[in-house]
Amino acid sequence: MAGTAVLNESGSRELAETAALTGVKVMVIDDSNTIRRSAEIFLLQAGCTVILAEDGFDALAKIADHQPDLIFVDIMMPRLDGYQTCSLIKKNARFNPTPVVMLSSKDGLFDRARGRMVGSDQYLTKPFTKESLLKAVGTHVKAAAH
Repeated sequence: MAGTAVLNESGSRELAETAALTGVKVMVIDDSNTIRRSAEIFLLQAGCTVILAEDGFDALAKIADHQPDLIFVDIMMPRLDGYQTCSLIKKNARFNPTPVVMLSSKDGLFDRARGRMVGSDQYLTKPFTKESLLKAVGTHVKAAAH
């Protein structure tokens, strides 16, 4: 596929977007195996390197080793929820610049505001599409590059 443009359903070219995401390290933190696997498939297809974590504790143990470029974190998780996980990431000077995107099946104003309060950079509603997931990665990777 390298070097050839792929037309998606809307007829636009996907090659440039995919090339821009190649090698980007993305962590997905979600207690749902289905959500983790769906995100992993979408991200791998776009050329990203994917690190998976089942909960906040699992993620915090892996962040230092893998140093992801972007982190997606589910809000509703056992032990350490997404708000607490995001807050801990953002309070660490080393990982503070890493963009964190909250994932939630709830689309309420309160949830979005609470996500902002703990330092999240974006809020994505589940179920997400491949397009919305990759758009979030592209947005934050471009912002970090500038």
